Amino acid sequence: MPHLSSITSPEDLRALDREELIDVAEQIRQFLITHVAKTGGHLGPNLGVVELTMALHRVFESPKDTLVFDTGHQSYVHKLLTGRQDFDQLRQKGGLSGYPSREESEHDVVESSHASSSLSWVDGISRARVLAGQDDRWTVGVIGDGALTGGMAWEALNNIAGDEHRKAIIVVNDNGRSYAPTVGGLAKTMDGVTAQVRKKIDQVRVSRKYVQTMRFLKEKLKHGNAFQRGTYKSLHAIKESFKDYWAAQPMFADLGLKYIGPVDGHSIEDLEDALKAARAFNGPVLVHALTQKGRGYAPAREDEADQFHTVGVIDPETGLPVKKSDAQSFTDVFGSEMLALAREREDIVAITAAMLQPVGLTAMKQEFPERVIDVGIAEQHAIASAAGLAFGGAHPVVALYSTFMNRAYDQLLMDVALHQAGVTITLDRSGVTGPDGASHHGVWDMALVQSIPGLRLAAPRDASSLREQLREAVAVQNAPSVVRFAKGAVTEELTPVRRTEDGVDVLVEPAEGQRDVLLVGIGALAPMAVEVAQRLCEHGVGATVVDPRWVLPFARSIADLAAEHRLVVTLEDGIRAGGVGSRYRQEMRAVGVDTGLNEVGVPDQFLAHGTREQILADAGITVDGVVNQVLESMRGERVPRAREADAAEASTAEAEATAVDRGRRE
Repeated sequence: MPHLSSITSPEDLRALDREELIDVAEQIRQFLITHVAKTGGHLGPNLGVVELTMALHRVFESPKDTLVFDTGHQSYVHKLLTGRQDFDQLRQKGGLSGYPSREESEHDVVESSHASSSLSWVDGISRARVLAGQDDRWTVGVIGDGALTGGMAWEALNNIAGDEHRKAIIVVNDNGRSYAPTVGGLAKTMDGVTAQVRKKIDQVRVSRKYVQTMRFLKEKLKHGNAFQRGTYKSLHAIKESFKDYWAAQPMFADLGLKYIGPVDGHSIEDLEDALKAARAFNGPVLVHALTQKGRGYAPAREDEADQFHTVGVIDPETGLPVKKSDAQSFTDVFGSEMLALAREREDIVAITAAMLQPVGLTAMKQEFPERVIDVGIAEQHAIASAAGLAFGGAHPVVALYSTFMNRAYDQLLMDVALHQAGVTITLDRSGVTGPDGASHHGVWDMALVQSIPGLRLAAPRDASSLREQLREAVAVQNAPSVVRFAKGAVTEELTPVRRTEDGVDVLVEPAEGQRDVLLVGIGALAPMAVEVAQRLCEHGVGATVVDPRWVLPFARSIADLAAEHRLVVTLEDGIRAGGVGSRYRQEMRAVGVDTGLNEVGVPDQFLAHGTREQILADAGITVDGVVNQVLESMRGERVPRAREADAAEASTAEAEATAVDRGRRE
């Protein structure tokens, strides 16, 4: 029998016989369990697509034919079969990405890990090939794990189905957690004889000769005399009844899309037969494959929550975490506070976009099932629906990952903010998130939402501030409020020295007369700002540290403090371009404060995968990096240069005079 290591390309796979394929499939599963257990990653989805991926690479010729994996978290098998078998540093800096990567292989096309977009890629690629006259290349999209609950997928299906000359095939990986559970349930009750009958029916339905004959008869009868038209209606009804009984189809057929299935997604032979029949049609076809998430690994199959959709480092024998952390996460804090709020206020309604457990809403769902709504992978709908809920008297809390908020910007702007709807949006995993790579980092949220009029934005730094600011957010009834917090364990509590009248927490104050630098620590970077201040003190530089708590609206006390200092530094784990620092500079100028401001934040580029600490270090967001920048500015060696001490005193006096004058006018 061949060994997995001998398969370096899809060509090697196509040379194997049936028995060899079964053996390689088992080797792949053992490889995945062994290696992903060491690094963490998306284990369950990949165990479920072993045979499906093998069949795809045997029937189609990648990269001549293009394979597009929706979301991409189920592409590990694809990587193994295309020459990438070094999984020792999977999802770690310098190692393989957990998603398709053009940098890694010509077999990878779509890198984004956001769901429901694959079929739009299939539509575009297949359309481009028609325009280029490339009639010998296929485009195949693999979609599942709930991605068909996203409206974008159906928009693409509508376009693909409307052009019968497209060489496009859509494979629905139905693992019981995606589209059409009723269809999947019906298919699983069919016995082997029925499956064989269905296979024959599928082969007939995607026969060009059959399609042309049916089209000819349809035109003849529909446009004939009354008897012929009646005959057409009767025959059509019989045909549809026959299809529904022997080969029940979901609404794909209503779009005009040829449908094959359901197919046993763990039978390479059945999968190949279905894919070959689809390819022979020479037009758009949908192949419905039934698979099991976590196939072949008992701990995954027995995990009721998500069949090991994603795991950390685990014991491959038991599936249990190697290091079980008792640390409380920001998600845990949010979940417990949401439950408390739901008990106190009957108008609180939670919305999740297919992320009930990951965003911490499980406990609230168990106690208040009617007040937790899962809309599927449909962030746009979630936000617009929330506006409607607010109009109806509820206060919706939409719980999302930060990176997925990008998809619903228009709804937040036009449906919520324009209508002054009291909607709270919580953004889990904000900032730099680590091993999932470029499209999972939550670094765009603050820059995006700052352009929305009236929006309130909070960035809690620890558990107590998250609880406090979530309660403040749901008290806002006439505007959108956004609460963003980081992935992972909560940081050590930072007790403020004092709180200003407009709600800013002062975390560190220097000795009298040493107001050199004002450090503004946003959310998760507030602890770093405190450490920077301590280090600067060792260099004789006095630093004040503040946490705005509410990034928006801008607190006037920050401008007043800025006027008293020689330099301002903002620290944020969002992008600098259009970020908090640039906004604060504008706000300071608007009230006449011209203290130099340096923004420490994420560069406007896509960040690779690695640990959070590695990525922040590469971006220069470290205690040492910030300290050095501040010292250089204090010495006048870099822009912005710190003002001279006497200039800072003059600026403070001028700012105080301006404030007094403004008070008189008001």
